[in-house]
Amino acid sequence: MEESRPTTPEAPPQDLWSSILDSVSSTRSIPSKQVLLLGTPASGKSTLASALLQKPVAASDSNDESRSDFALGYDWADVRDDGDEDTLARLSVYTVPSDAKGYTALLPHFLPPRTALPHTLVMIVLDWTHPWTFMEDLQTWLKWVEQWAKGDGAREVEIVSEENHERLQAHLQHYTEPSADSLPAASNLTSNTVLPLGPGTLTHNSAGVPIIVVCTKADLIDEGSDLVGAGASGMGAMVKGKGGEWEERTDGVMQVLRTICLKYGAALFYTTPQPGTLGVLRQYMLHLLFTPPAPSPGVTAGTDAPAPIRNPFVFHHRPNTLDRDRIVVPAGWDSWGKISVLREGFEARMWGESWDTDLADESEPEDANGAKKMYRALVPDQGAKAPPLPPFNAPMAEQAFLAKHYDENSKKPDRDPRGAFRNPTDTATAGIVGPLGSSSFSLPNVEKALADMESGLGGSGALNASVNGDARRLSRGSARPTSGLGAAGAAASTTGRTPTSPNLSASQSATGGQTQHEVLQNFFQSLLSSKDRAGAAAASRAAAAAPSLPQSNGSPGGTDDTS
Repeated sequence: MEESRPTTPEAPPQDLWSSILDSVSSTRSIPSKQVLLLGTPASGKSTLASALLQKPVAASDSNDESRSDFALGYDWADVRDDGDEDTLARLSVYTVPSDAKGYTALLPHFLPPRTALPHTLVMIVLDWTHPWTFMEDLQTWLKWVEQWAKGDGAREVEIVSEENHERLQAHLQHYTEPSADSLPAASNLTSNTVLPLGPGTLTHNSAGVPIIVVCTKADLIDEGSDLVGAGASGMGAMVKGKGGEWEERTDGVMQVLRTICLKYGAALFYTTPQPGTLGVLRQYMLHLLFTPPAPSPGVTAGTDAPAPIRNPFVFHHRPNTLDRDRIVVPAGWDSWGKISVLREGFEARMWGESWDTDLADESEPEDANGAKKMYRALVPDQGAKAPPLPPFNAPMAEQAFLAKHYDENSKKPDRDPRGAFRNPTDTATAGIVGPLGSSSFSLPNVEKALADMESGLGGSGALNASVNGDARRLSRGSARPTSGLGAAGAAASTTGRTPTSPNLSASQSATGGQTQHEVLQNFFQSLLSSKDRAGAAAASRAAAAAPSLPQSNGSPGGTDDTS
């Protein structure tokens, strides 16, 4: 019997493989955690990044002074559990080289607050070789963190910020100091007794961003502390000796940092290049990144509370405020009372108010009661001072500059460059443009030429030689007995006379009132006209000699004999 077949085939399932892959990926998805390293150049950020990722420090990054940072550094590593069996998260570390706006403006594109805020921890790096910059660096980076957390001001960002703030506040309120027992203390997130936050705790950081302030190179605090003047060890160059004043200053710096960290719910760590301090910092970083969310406010004492979410990375280290090269102050442990116990005379409330004063008067000059002013009295600035800028040179307008110098030069009597050749006894002054004055002919070349012409020296001057030569040629031409040359002879006798140079000293009286300029002009004009008259006389002499030759018997040049 034939098998019955369905008349219409069954429709294949839509996106079957996509649904299967989505279900598998959701069950085995690896959460992503981010750490944001903020600090000035050469502050030790590369060493911290390598320690957080448990990677060796690259040879190019070992020397912070010669290393060149990128616009935004990035590296990642997988975070595994204690048994190294399962991957709990993927840790990404972003490094910002400096607080320049060109660098910080890139972070919102890679870490948008809407999605990255619940999974991001901020680590502010301070360098103990430059302790006088602590206050300014903290203000710069903490203000940027709050601005970044606000995002674009959308409602979704505000909801995420509120949830993040509640989680951080619950973490501070339920903090318990690890006991000396080998077993870790149980979490008290489900405890019904919740103490309020102490004074000066979490007054800022509205987005609840987990923050750790890390002071690197703490092993250099005491190095060279007996020196005076700026040095490589930072704090050691500020005071003389290692006595009580030295310890008071270093303790005062730590008290100021703890007071500011308390306002933002931040932790404070001192680190050295030793792996021990860096390992403690990494454990606390993972502890904060995996902090469970705040318990639901609807849970009461009469109802069964849900099982608390266990933090896979429990922090076992106790706070330490005595060893200055390995300070550990977890968030939630500190308070104003514990800060004041370290060194008497410190007023945490006053420093907190001074910090708020600086934030409120950001655009105005430093207030006398501001934290920056007070911290500078505690830690003098030993950094290299930038050279002062040269005074501003306001150039004068071009037309005003020319008009000023024109008026000044027009009043100067020696502005004519020909004044160097004039007779000092001559009081007559001539303008720059115009006829030459009488004293202008005192030039050495002109006087020499005139003296040569007067003395009649043969060949002593080109001008005298040419004039005398023309005169001698004209004299020889006029001596020939030719007929019809009366007029030419008269002209030759006139032109053959050698002109004499005028006497410049007596020209005024001899010429009947003519100036030296006119006398000298007439003299040179006579030289030019003598050449013209000499040429005309030679032409007339040649014309008169041609018809006077006798013509007889056809023999040229012969005479007619009539005898």
